[in-house]
Amino acid sequence: MQFKQYPNYKNSGVEWLGKVPDEWGIYPFWYLFNRKEITNKTQEQLLSVYLDRGVILHSEGGGMVHKPADNLEKYQLVEVNDFVMNNQQAWRGSVGVSPYQGIVSPAYLIFSFNKTLCEPKFFKYFLRDKGVVDQFMIASMSVGTIQRQVKGHLLKTIQLAIPSLIEQNTIANFLDTETTRIDNLISKQEKLITLLEEQRKSIISHAVTKGLNQNASMKDSDVQWLGEVPEHWMTPSIKHLLQIPITDGPHETPNFVDDGVPFISAEAISKGKIDFEKKRGYITPELNEIYRKKYSPKIEDIYMVKSGATTGKVAMVETTDEFNIWSPLAVFRCNKNKILPKFLLAVFNSSHFYDALVLNWSYGTQQNIGMGVLSNIEIPCPPLDEQTEIIQYLDAENIKFDKLISTQSQLIEKLKEYRSSIISHAVTGKIDVREFC
Repeated sequence: MQFKQYPNYKNSGVEWLGKVPDEWGIYPFWYLFNRKEITNKTQEQLLSVYLDRGVILHSEGGGMVHKPADNLEKYQLVEVNDFVMNNQQAWRGSVGVSPYQGIVSPAYLIFSFNKTLCEPKFFKYFLRDKGVVDQFMIASMSVGTIQRQVKGHLLKTIQLAIPSLIEQNTIANFLDTETTRIDNLISKQEKLITLLEEQRKSIISHAVTKGLNQNASMKDSDVQWLGEVPEHWMTPSIKHLLQIPITDGPHETPNFVDDGVPFISAEAISKGKIDFEKKRGYITPELNEIYRKKYSPKIEDIYMVKSGATTGKVAMVETTDEFNIWSPLAVFRCNKNKILPKFLLAVFNSSHFYDALVLNWSYGTQQNIGMGVLSNIEIPCPPLDEQTEIIQYLDAENIKFDKLISTQSQLIEKLKEYRSSIISHAVTGKIDVREFC
């Protein structure tokens, strides 16, 4: 799709705006928006503002939104098409036009639009443009490492360039159509990645439960989740294959410091790896020495999330750098004379084993599985030389899948970049989309 520029541009007189289409108006922030504060609406549904999604139902935010207060009397009413701003996160893009009526935290700012100048569905895109978000950054003052509080007197300094109501509606209709088309393409690629991951799990599951020899004689494993296995394989309990009993990290919440030893929990277990960028924080070397008396990480240790939404996710330690773990992670240290760490990891990554976990975990406030239960789960265990062959086979297959998934992921990122670019160019007048509507 080829886009042209507007016939004529003018100098806005505002540094960050630069040149804007000749017929677009330039207005101060407070001329376009009216602050509103309506409270004592405790029966309304809870809303939140999500960095990437704008205004959402609080129930759809998962663990990424704050728990609401016990008393909701000070929560503020949001009506459909109100502009909602997270006062402390607006500088990161935590703003949006609400498609819902509900209530939000007192920490938020709520605005209605000047209806003579503003079309809300245009501002749904406009207010999340990087250039506009950067102005919210400038209008904010630091109150911590990741929080900057918007100041009303600084908002007054923001100048915005917008077209007429008719043109706002035209641009919004174009972006609705174009973003839907792009989102559908992204969805197709995401579904393909899901299918590839399912196929990968199927191959892993077959290899670690049936082996690579299609002509091998089979026997009933007498294990509910496992079914038949090669006749010469063993099916011992996990505890008989480990160097030390399954353990975990401390059950206390540590005091975090600005720098020190990385401390990780369940959220750091991502895509079969330990993502240290998602650490809980740092602990002092002195506290780490105390925690090491219970457990000291070692290369090729395997971690499994044993509580919460990601129960069953696993990763292997691949570093000798100092770190420690919290209690939601269970530790498996293989007796390499009986089972190879990469083979055990493959078993844990199989769909069949996940079925075994589901059969054995319990529910309280969240799903969880105890270390004693894990210890007694029976798993397939071929001879060591056969484990090596299976590992080599799965390594080769994983390379193929990683390449295919990487290609699709790159395409998704390009589509997302194009989506952001076309929104930004359309709402700032860099391109003229009127002929496409």
